[in-house]
Amino acid sequence: MKIEKIQVLRGPNIWSITRKKLIQMRLNLEETEHHPTNKIEGFRERIEQLLPSLYSHRCSEGTEGGFFKRVEMGTWMGHVIEHIALEIQTLAGMDVGFGRTRQTKTPGTYNVVFNYIEERAGVFAAEEAVKIAESLIAGTDYDINSCIQTLKEIRERERLGPSTGSIVEEAASRRIPWIRLGKNSLVQLGYGINQQRFQATITGNTSSIAVDIACNKELTKKMLEDAAIPVPSGGLVVDEEDLQAVIRKIGYPLVLKPLDGNHGKGASINVKDYETAVIGLEHAQKYSRKVIVEKYITGFDFRVLVINHKMVAAARRVPAHVVGDGELNLQELIDKENLDPRRGYGHENVLTEIDVDKDTNELLEKLNYTLETVPQKGEIVYLKSTANLSTGGTSIDVTDMIHPENIQMAERVSRIIGLDVCGIDIMAENLTQPLKESGGAILEVNAAPGFRMHLAPSEGLPRNVAAPVVDMLYPPGKEFRIPIIAVTGTNGKTTTTRLLAHIVKNNGKRVGFTTSDGIYIQNTLLEKGDTTGPMSAEFILKDPTVEFAVLETARGGILRSGLGFGTCDVGVLTNIKEDHLGISDIHNLKDLTRVKRVVLDSVKKDGWCILNADDEYSMRLAGDLHSKVALFSLDENNPHIKKFAKEGKITCVYEEGFVTIKKGEWKIRIERVKNIPITMEGKAKFMIANVLAASLAAYVYGFEIPNIALALTTFIPSAQLTPGRLNVFKFKNFKVMIDFAHNPASYEAIEDYLKNIESNKKIGIISGVGDRRDNDIRECGKIAARMFDHIIIRNEKHLRGRLEDEINGLIIEGIQSVDKSVSYECIPKEIDALKHAMSLAEEGTFITALSDVIHNAIELVQEYQTRELQDEGNY
Repeated sequence: MKIEKIQVLRGPNIWSITRKKLIQMRLNLEETEHHPTNKIEGFRERIEQLLPSLYSHRCSEGTEGGFFKRVEMGTWMGHVIEHIALEIQTLAGMDVGFGRTRQTKTPGTYNVVFNYIEERAGVFAAEEAVKIAESLIAGTDYDINSCIQTLKEIRERERLGPSTGSIVEEAASRRIPWIRLGKNSLVQLGYGINQQRFQATITGNTSSIAVDIACNKELTKKMLEDAAIPVPSGGLVVDEEDLQAVIRKIGYPLVLKPLDGNHGKGASINVKDYETAVIGLEHAQKYSRKVIVEKYITGFDFRVLVINHKMVAAARRVPAHVVGDGELNLQELIDKENLDPRRGYGHENVLTEIDVDKDTNELLEKLNYTLETVPQKGEIVYLKSTANLSTGGTSIDVTDMIHPENIQMAERVSRIIGLDVCGIDIMAENLTQPLKESGGAILEVNAAPGFRMHLAPSEGLPRNVAAPVVDMLYPPGKEFRIPIIAVTGTNGKTTTTRLLAHIVKNNGKRVGFTTSDGIYIQNTLLEKGDTTGPMSAEFILKDPTVEFAVLETARGGILRSGLGFGTCDVGVLTNIKEDHLGISDIHNLKDLTRVKRVVLDSVKKDGWCILNADDEYSMRLAGDLHSKVALFSLDENNPHIKKFAKEGKITCVYEEGFVTIKKGEWKIRIERVKNIPITMEGKAKFMIANVLAASLAAYVYGFEIPNIALALTTFIPSAQLTPGRLNVFKFKNFKVMIDFAHNPASYEAIEDYLKNIESNKKIGIISGVGDRRDNDIRECGKIAARMFDHIIIRNEKHLRGRLEDEINGLIIEGIQSVDKSVSYECIPKEIDALKHAMSLAEEGTFITALSDVIHNAIELVQEYQTRELQDEGNY
């Protein structure tokens, strides 16, 4: 078997709108295609022995054991690999269950699709599932435990931490979109100007001064002490002389901890003699020159969590430990404790496995114990000096037991330090009494407290402490999205996108938009190139200055990675024409429609889908969309338009020279087409269609008619504003037009426009696109033969897997099939072709360059214009 390609889908896609995280693996079964599972001796027994948990997979049978039944009856290896990839992820603590395996048009080649939680783990699962299947076919040994452990390690490296993850999950449950910024735990909630950021449990609103205070344990202690908050007595030391002075003042037992430490690193507790204190000082100074020495407060370790200055949870923390039974030694007790199903690798379960490290050995050494020591029955042996859950500690929820006076004190502490998310460490016998009565004290204040102990305590009620964080970031009524209009289709996407962006900008909104030319905010180009994929959409949605997004959304990006957004307010489908067919398993217009409708399916239920009533395949979707639908048409009498009018629905039509909105039979004229510059005085019908689509999208979104009309009349086509879209350059004796037309439908649109252009001679510069079908390339040649008196055939920059002669030959076939008398010549380089065409220009010649490298062509023509003006000036 051969993996031809693995794609990671991160947004709504052709397989699912709701399941955004999918792996799509294109798998060639090669010889295995001829060997379904029932033809491979012993396969059922081997797979059941290696992965018995596959019994839970119901498959199409609908009952447990359904997958094994399919294996016994006979199924193809792509289907088996799909299930293996799902199961090994689940066994590694990433519970996934959605999968699809579909044969492509290429015999023996399948798309194997399954969901993932962590991207790298999903890719690894795809690759490893193939290896497992090959091992099962061959009957060779495979180390499944090693595979699962590798997946767990990938998961722990890649996943968000439990605190960050809980906030993301809470936000997602409220339909708040989120984007991970970088590879760590920095996350953006919401889009554009309405975004909020947080990292771990520090939010964008967290005061940096407050964090500095919390990180300075000495300053924290002084501020609390000055506010009559109980804290342990002690002092700051840098050497043994300081240490002796503090000991004389407060006596034993002691706690020593680095001034700038965290997570218990470098801490020594319950120190009862000077020799141990000196060792503790040396240990702490590995992390910080300055060391805090405090009176050791007896009692239990509590953590109180305060969010937005309100106490939300409290937990008693217990360091990792074992309880002796008088029979097992410490290592055996640790192994037994790690068998607890609540414990797992890293953060996969409620509790973390206990490992033996330097801290463990130091604690045992103080007790004169080794791992071979057998503790007495009932004896508690602590294995860590701190109660962190990440080192195997446990937590007991005590939220409902905390005394009101302690609640008030904790909330005061959060305000004194100034933290919006505040973890307060308290040592006390209990929290049911005020600290001043129990003799307890506040040990530390944490600026980035972990949530895990509250989310999943080992005892007591779990507390959804992520909810108040999201409440704080997005109180009722605060927006988290920005409006999104997504534009897709075969032709007209870029112009429609630019026109919509112009309408939005003219309505006072700061607009970010993506096109096949680049990424723009307002009219400033930020990134050059074809930016119609999900990464470009994300660029706009991450920008904190953007108030409104208009996103050109092309076929390639959808197939490659899915959409770059979860939902949009308006989805525009300009048309569905023959282009890019035969690529990425898209072989016909039905397949292409399936891709384009991903955008429409992402529209919110109360949003709008804008469809072209003049386009057959677009209209096939009209009755099958979950949101509201509005139609546009160049023909007021289009049957679909008339049907919508009878139903009282909204349409936009070209009638009697006007762009007109219709509500049922009621008409609202926006503007006369001749006054809209981009339509070339109404001569460019395809531009009128783009105006209709943009006007309708703007109207249903909520922009007012006069504002739409003003924007339409001020959108001036030019090489700067609409590069490669009917850019006409006037010379003294001839004109040059540059356009991005590159498929038969767009060629026909240019042909229709050129019929309205009076010219003594029409010269066309054309090319074939290498990854298009033969018929598509021939068809472009045929249309060119109808349009032009003389044709210059050039080569594109990227031949996309074909030879120049092959592409040119297909174009020539098309030309000659229409009119053998049409003259043509081949000039490989586009710039040379343009120069040659202008050298051939006579009085009244109209040159049309259908270019793929727009900016180069425009620069050359503008250079010639400048030269002509200079020559005239000199004359």
